[in-house]
Amino acid sequence: MGERLRSGCFGVRLPRRRENRVAAGIGHRSRPLRTWQWSVLFAATLMSVASPAGSDEIAELNAIGTWTAYLDLSYPANFNSGEPHPWRSKLTTNRLSQFSPNMGMIYFRREASEASPFGLEIGAQGGYDTDGQVPATSQLAGAEVLRYLSHANVSYRAPVGNGLLLTGGLMSSFIGYESFYARDNPNYTRSWIADYSPFFLIGAGAQYRISDGLDASLFIVSDFDYLAHHNNHPKYAGQISWRIGPGWKLTQNVFAGPEQTDTAIRYWRFFSDSILQWTDDVHAIGLAYDVGTQQEASLVASVQNFWTGAALFTRWQIQGPWALAIRPELYWDPNGTLTGSIQFIRALTATVEYAIVADGWTTQLRAEYRYDNSTGRQGGFFGAGGTDGPLVSGQSTVLLAVLISLDRP
Repeated sequence: MGERLRSGCFGVRLPRRRENRVAAGIGHRSRPLRTWQWSVLFAATLMSVASPAGSDEIAELNAIGTWTAYLDLSYPANFNSGEPHPWRSKLTTNRLSQFSPNMGMIYFRREASEASPFGLEIGAQGGYDTDGQVPATSQLAGAEVLRYLSHANVSYRAPVGNGLLLTGGLMSSFIGYESFYARDNPNYTRSWIADYSPFFLIGAGAQYRISDGLDASLFIVSDFDYLAHHNNHPKYAGQISWRIGPGWKLTQNVFAGPEQTDTAIRYWRFFSDSILQWTDDVHAIGLAYDVGTQQEASLVASVQNFWTGAALFTRWQIQGPWALAIRPELYWDPNGTLTGSIQFIRALTATVEYAIVADGWTTQLRAEYRYDNSTGRQGGFFGAGGTDGPLVSGQSTVLLAVLISLDRP
């Protein structure tokens, strides 16, 4: 469970809308159990098998684990307009020129191990960043409540070979480089490829360590967008992670399944997320490339939608509490499938961090400059006229953020 984190290498301690909720139509509900319901049954089965019978053992389990509390506050000053307005097409840190409590979270984690095979994750969250997780259409029943759960899963490490980890429930997604929580990322704002890949998954599956340098995972999940419900057909997500040398790691993540009401395989979504990363004591570099495709079922003419993006993540621990992170990136949505607009986006982000660590508390003070440029038939950001004015191609933003965390064993 703890190893199923997103692939970022910057001390990730927590797990990771997506698409611009362009209408896909809500299909008729059928009688078979949905994937999330199977996940609940799977999690309950794991708990019944793995839970200790004695009350003393249960008390011991409750005493062993990690509690985390987290608060994310920011003020993004946008050079296009000093009036409060949304960041067009952006799903996280979406509010500009206004004070933004983006995230508050409390989280408990007990990792499964050989000595104690039962694991648990449970967490609650709230803040403006959760707005982008709720689709405008085709919502999963209860999505407006589920958005406030960050984790709700159980796991069991089975004594099979090198160790088979079984997990079911709501969990952090292993797809993608960045976490949903800014504190675990090199930059404050998330990249475009992070916003439009899954931060969370609802499902059940297994992870197996094939060798010391090679891990594999396979999960049955509900939807690419975990709070959406397009149909009752299961979807599939997998990962191969290969530690190819000292400090080097190559990760391949995939997703496949129907994300429309028509579940014929020709309308399935296929998505690939490839990550190459290198780290040492003070440096970290990650190169991520995403590509996806899906044929549009609602059109008379067959249209094979396509999107792709890439980002280069770099971080340098300069000295003591000071760190610098720089991220250039590209994102192309030629059919408007995920962002809702036909556009090509280029962005450059630079972040300076000063971290204060004392007695379980971590306070990260971040100053960030970000420039985004969106071109294309429907590209652009809100300008001086706000949401009612014409769009402009460029946007400069300076963000000041305070991230406060408390971790208790």
